[in-house]
Amino acid sequence: MKLLNPRFLNSSSAALFSLSLNRFKFPPLFAHSLLRRPNPQLQQLRLSQFRVTLSSSRSAGAATMCTSPPSVHVKDRIDLTPKEREIFDRLLQVLRHFKLQTQLRVAGGWVRDKLLGKDCYDIDIALDDMLGREFCEKVNEYLSSEGVETHGIGVIQCNPDQSKHLETARMRLFDVWIDFVNLRAEDYSENSRIPTMRFGSAKEDAYRRDLTINSLFYNINTSSVEDFTEKGIEHLKSGKIVTPLPPKQTFLDDPLRVLRAIRFGARFGFLLDEELKKAAADDDVIAAIADKISRERVGHEIDLMMSGNEPLKAMLHISELQLFWAVFSLPLKAEPPAPEGCERLCVDYMDSAWRLLQLIGPSSIIDNQLRLCLYAALLLPLRKAVYEEKKGKKIPVVSYIFRSSLKLKASDAETVLSMHLAAENFLSLIPLIISDENLQTLEGDKKSVTINVPLPSKRRILTGLLLREIKEFWRPSLVLSLLLHPQDIGLIENSSNKDAELNDRRALYSRVENAILDMGLDKVWELKPLVDGKRIMDILQIKSGGPIIKEWQQKLLQWQLAHPSGSTEECVDWMKEAQSKRARTE
Repeated sequence: MKLLNPRFLNSSSAALFSLSLNRFKFPPLFAHSLLRRPNPQLQQLRLSQFRVTLSSSRSAGAATMCTSPPSVHVKDRIDLTPKEREIFDRLLQVLRHFKLQTQLRVAGGWVRDKLLGKDCYDIDIALDDMLGREFCEKVNEYLSSEGVETHGIGVIQCNPDQSKHLETARMRLFDVWIDFVNLRAEDYSENSRIPTMRFGSAKEDAYRRDLTINSLFYNINTSSVEDFTEKGIEHLKSGKIVTPLPPKQTFLDDPLRVLRAIRFGARFGFLLDEELKKAAADDDVIAAIADKISRERVGHEIDLMMSGNEPLKAMLHISELQLFWAVFSLPLKAEPPAPEGCERLCVDYMDSAWRLLQLIGPSSIIDNQLRLCLYAALLLPLRKAVYEEKKGKKIPVVSYIFRSSLKLKASDAETVLSMHLAAENFLSLIPLIISDENLQTLEGDKKSVTINVPLPSKRRILTGLLLREIKEFWRPSLVLSLLLHPQDIGLIENSSNKDAELNDRRALYSRVENAILDMGLDKVWELKPLVDGKRIMDILQIKSGGPIIKEWQQKLLQWQLAHPSGSTEECVDWMKEAQSKRARTE
């Protein structure tokens, strides 16, 4: 099936396409990502929140989790940006043109964020008397009557099997993607977990939402905020995460709401309601998380947490509510098996990495490096675990978690695995990098360094080879290695001792980083070979390649690392001399 993107549709007609979503085709999240264009402003906002938190936060870990409600400033009214006013005015023009009595309401997160004085670029509009697709067609009909270019319409069908009960239409207005849905009520029968959907009132729709703070509406027709649960603004002001209806039933209807509750609690620093926490830790809800919602949706929520401003708080909640293995599910017969309490150790490593990153500061480890560094720290206790696939091949458990449990990018899995390996390799290098005294241990090293150079040059060769493998992720890998060096941070139980250790390791990080920079090895992975394969073959007087070419490429790379100012001619002269000595020896 060929998928269309709205931006490629013929804008001169009211183009309409539908993505049929079910468990045999595309999961809801995948289709939604096809329709939702990346928003650079939103992505930049999230990354800046992440960096600000790293530079300013000074409290982390289970022992310092906030237990009292935060003080939250909530605005009395919503102030529209010029762009938002332009969009809403256009929608009201459509109502007037067709003499429609439709009430247009912006729902959920946009209302919450605007009341908190935050920017929001995600506008979802709920309609009280028609489907979103029908209203989008009306918009295009109006635009056509005014001689204005029409827009493509995308439709994401509902998929009840994966708790996706909502048909969503999407179109672009004034360069902003807008979602349109109808207000809904859900009726559940005793013998089915899949609801019967019908048009509902705004109050019914508010009560079927995940959290009270997300159940608020902004009525475009009346320019007013509507709080039909009569708890949304109250809980926003008091900093509480509460469900509109009893939490267990809310979570069983759509278990993803558990993860959303955790994410919003961490993001805003709000307290999770006690009844909500009890329901989230219920065995039936945990089973529903594993069985009822797609792994893509689980992975999407977890990735939003890890990219957010308080990823550690989110993982602490997941561990404390006994959801860790429902989210980060393991393959059968992993070897070695995860020991009892492994999930707490995972979070403890992430806690230590988060605090060490705070001490280091946000300038040198940025954006995606931060996110993957935290994943790598979280999964550090599982770095040596493998499982056997059907064909007998042994696969790292960490790869399974990324690819199967979370359905995240394969490149993310590969990067985290590479960081784990680099962290292990750093363990033996750190003493050599920071101290000339330790260079003597290299004298017996015949494997890594295959050319005869002075000991200080060997240090540069070994460090350069490692950095060429991990590239720009060498700093995050160094952070991981310092969780294990000089002793495993996970074995330190006393919090005051751990604080002192982390300060020492922050100082050690600076020493290693400065030594690497002093050796001129930053971006060493961009180093181009002075002698290419063809020239090597000419020097060796052979007509075809093979292992001998690869061997000499490695030797020449080591020579370049040992002689950063060396020229091509000097490199070739060294190779000829080395080859001559080798020939005489053989």
